[in-house]
Amino acid sequence: MSLSFEGRVVLVTGAGGGLGREYALAFAERGASVIVNDLGADTKGGGKSSAAADKVVEEIRAKGGKAVANYDSVEDGEKLIQTALDAFGRIDVVVNNAGILRDRSFARTSDLDWDLIQRVHLRGSFLVTRAAWNHMKNQKFGRIIMTASAAGIYGNFGQANYSAAKLGLLGLANTLAIEGRKYNIHCNTIAPVAGSRLTETVMPPDLVASLKPEYVAPLVLWLGHEQCQENGGLFEVGAGWIGKLRWERTQGYIVRQKNQSMKPESIRDHWEKICDFTDATKPANIQESLQSMVSVLSQVESQGDVGVNPAAAAASAGLGSGIDPTKAVGQKLPPTTFSFNHTQCILYALGVGMSTKDPDHLRFLYEGHPDFSCLPTFGVIPSQAAMMDGGLSSVPGLNIDFTQVLHGEQYLELYKPLPTSGKLTSEATIADVLDKGSGAVILLDVNTYSGNELVCYNQFSVFVVGAGGFGGKRSSEKAKPPVPPPKRSPDAVVIDSTTRDQAALYRLSGDWNPLHIDPSFAAMGGFKAPILHGLCSFGFAARHVLKQFADNDPSRFKAIKVRFVKPVMPGQSLQTEMWKEGNRVHIQCKVKETDAVVLAGAYVDLHRASGASPENLSQGGGLQSELVFAEIGRRIKDVGSELVKKVNAVFGWEITKDGKKAAQWTIDLKSGSGSLHKGPYSGKVDVTMTVSDEDFMEVVQGKLNPQKAFFSGKLKVRGNIMLSQKLEVILKDYAKL
Repeated sequence: MSLSFEGRVVLVTGAGGGLGREYALAFAERGASVIVNDLGADTKGGGKSSAAADKVVEEIRAKGGKAVANYDSVEDGEKLIQTALDAFGRIDVVVNNAGILRDRSFARTSDLDWDLIQRVHLRGSFLVTRAAWNHMKNQKFGRIIMTASAAGIYGNFGQANYSAAKLGLLGLANTLAIEGRKYNIHCNTIAPVAGSRLTETVMPPDLVASLKPEYVAPLVLWLGHEQCQENGGLFEVGAGWIGKLRWERTQGYIVRQKNQSMKPESIRDHWEKICDFTDATKPANIQESLQSMVSVLSQVESQGDVGVNPAAAAASAGLGSGIDPTKAVGQKLPPTTFSFNHTQCILYALGVGMSTKDPDHLRFLYEGHPDFSCLPTFGVIPSQAAMMDGGLSSVPGLNIDFTQVLHGEQYLELYKPLPTSGKLTSEATIADVLDKGSGAVILLDVNTYSGNELVCYNQFSVFVVGAGGFGGKRSSEKAKPPVPPPKRSPDAVVIDSTTRDQAALYRLSGDWNPLHIDPSFAAMGGFKAPILHGLCSFGFAARHVLKQFADNDPSRFKAIKVRFVKPVMPGQSLQTEMWKEGNRVHIQCKVKETDAVVLAGAYVDLHRASGASPENLSQGGGLQSELVFAEIGRRIKDVGSELVKKVNAVFGWEITKDGKKAAQWTIDLKSGSGSLHKGPYSGKVDVTMTVSDEDFMEVVQGKLNPQKAFFSGKLKVRGNIMLSQKLEVILKDYAKL
């Protein structure tokens, strides 16, 4: 499929002849609207004429293309961009090509020779690009091509001024690539070799004639296209050949020892090793560049051997990954506010598939309904600003490539039903950073408040591809783990179709990622078409549970956890399989058409229906002990710090029913302000008690003495048995039903 630039607006500087003219003609031929800029000066920067730009514009228009001329100097960058905005309403691609020569041997280079070259090449490219930058940021798209030279990369006699400016452009491009990445602005640099007014002064005539500009233009078009994801690259190009350049560095050698001065003689004696490119490293960013220095400081201070390879040592320590958990964990992101009314609640409900075709849905779609409510999973919307607004980019110790960030898991817990209007404030904290080898996992905890009242808590688990290997831990007690479903047939299955416009509708709730709406952007991500938001599937599955097991009563909803596995295409059908065990409903979501699992390890926790008693809960197949642990959890939130001081221990509970383990709980009253965990626990437990659901309730209600239960075999204890004496503090004082 050919590359098209229909709808794109391209500015080419110095487009009156040579390479610039070829670029302008090529972009226009493929549908771009082109601004042909040329001051009309001679090769040394003297004179001015509109003839060159006008001629190229005429060529483009004669072929049916769209183009306008601009005759300003690149030092008037704002004027060039304004021409694009006035003529075509936007700017998408900037090709900084304009240049002049004032070749002199270094000793004969005047101030004017130096200054003119810097002003046109380096300062001109800076001014034009700066003028376009905010327009590209706002539209979340931009492609910038800088023009360097072999003279800048390697040096060339008589071109000290030109070489300095051209290598300066590479430094500028590298930084723009970093700053523009999160806005989908990519910046690359080319070092072209082609026949032009500038190269005819340093090349033989027959070589100038053979190195045609048309052999360079295709690379510029590719780097300017939306499908191209290259960013921060440097390319030599000419004669139909293209090569990418990167830095290479020797392994190096440490030439100092602790408490000893560093001497030039030591450098002389180890010069061959310092300059030995055997097993050279290839640093790709400033973090990797600095890793050797950090490693050297560590080795010298610990009196490591002189001559140890610092690059290898740093790599093994993960110092080049750009992630430092010691700096990142505990960092708070700037608070975000979210103001909303019934409109946003209804829009979200429509976005996750609710419809007036189902009468039960009306309470979520009509603000005049007597029971008008907000869907519980709307709780992710106020908190997602912490992820969407680039807050992670400001966190020390998290120098990551945001194009490699994937949403891995999500946990949401509500402390009260969500209001249908108001102003909510979310406070986000980096809870932990994990090293998974192939990538890093960042756990982001977000608490959302209405005034001073905590409304809901979210934990975003994001995976950063390629950011692992920094030597961090692989798991965390702070993570809300996914839980596999029971190994039996599901208790209920709901199949629900998404619409072709499901992603287009859901994005109106605040996730504006073009991956879900723009086919060309989706193609850059490797998808055939825009994909559905993971949190949209999350909303579908949650409302399936709410209807099937909670009579669409949002006050019954407590929490949801999911792991995102595969994408869903708008128009596909979601099949939610559900297993009810007590107050927890395990869920697994598939695409019906392909049988591919899209949500795994998922569950929804429900509050028991008002008026339900332990007896009828038990008759329904649940565990009476669920109520006690739920109350313990609520008490820990209120007075956890006090309990930690009194108890200082971690208790494990294994609850059995009909002789089989039915539930596992861990009460951590040893760290922080205390916590309650259901399911497998990765930390150390001081004492574990196994008891049946019925006997547990007898103990809690004072009908069965714990010591008698122990000696009769009804209560089994593993670990520090003496800690069981502290159970009274937990059960009697804080678990009143």
